[in-house]
Amino acid sequence: MALGTYTDLVASVAGWMDRTDLTAVIPDFVALAEARIARDLRIRKQITTAALPTTASVQGVTLPTDFLEIENITLSSTSPPASLAVVTPEILDRKFPFNYQTGQPQVYAVVADSLLFGPTPDAVYTVSLDYYARFAGLSVTPTNWLLTNHPMVYLAGALCEGWLYLQDTDKVALWDQRYRTEVKQLQETDDSSLRSGSEMRVRTL
Repeated sequence: MALGTYTDLVASVAGWMDRTDLTAVIPDFVALAEARIARDLRIRKQITTAALPTTASVQGVTLPTDFLEIENITLSSTSPPASLAVVTPEILDRKFPFNYQTGQPQVYAVVADSLLFGPTPDAVYTVSLDYYARFAGLSVTPTNWLLTNHPMVYLAGALCEGWLYLQDTDKVALWDQRYRTEVKQLQETDDSSLRSGSEMRVRTL
């Protein structure tokens, strides 16, 4: 059976489990697998860029709804663009208490669903955020890059959740191992492609 779309995946999960009575819960298996994939996988195909404008005297900006992890962040509206250093929320509060000091941001911290800056922006700056994004959920889009190119990650993840639902520990272990193998191979292939073509060297300035 083809695994090109969400409908294909749901049908395949039912087929591989040889069950016709799980129609109502198979979408849950897929959703749980997607949540696990979002925790486990960080590959270049997930990296996207957002331009986030700050507001004068407002300490932070809201992160994109599909945000998982920061890859790089700069103030792109300054000349030259300025890099921002990451700090913990505790250090941010200690060195740059909110509304105590304003100016061009120098550091940032991730707090809940926001990026908070220190010092608090004194004007509108454009924050260029390169980040790892969740793959688009299959419940809202028919397919995505991961399902098209690596369908076994999805299938193994959903089957693991399905057998967990049925409390079949042997099959959970089987499909959990298959899922882990698929994710590990994909991550290693993506990581190695960053170094392909030549040996990595430390450049001195």
